[in-house]
Amino acid sequence: MIYNSDNAPAPVGPYNQSKAAGNLLFGSGQIPINPATNELVSGTIEEETHQVMKNIGAVLNAADLDYSDIIKCSIFVSDIHLYGRINAVYAQYFDEDTAPARELVEVANLPKFARVEISFIAALK
Repeated sequence: MIYNSDNAPAPVGPYNQSKAAGNLLFGSGQIPINPATNELVSGTIEEETHQVMKNIGAVLNAADLDYSDIIKCSIFVSDIHLYGRINAVYAQYFDEDTAPARELVEVANLPKFARVEISFIAALK
């Protein structure tokens, strides 16, 4: 089953925002694109991370899920020195005791030269 949302950026290639397999939902990487304007949010890293998390929330909502259903996140950043600032925003979306597994890795570049991209795996209900 495919789950896409008009409240998250439309895919720009041969992929979907998310796809279910068994009891898992695999979410494509989200960068800080405002779905209303289709423009990259290029403010502070905090603003960019909030936009990424809002996009993820919209995809989750399309599958009748929320952030508590996420079991794993992969975070990609263009500058590891932004780790603490991204982490502070990311933490606002999860209960510390039940937060998902995750990794955060520095990469050379991201689509549209974004500074942060996050993908997820969630448990379907």
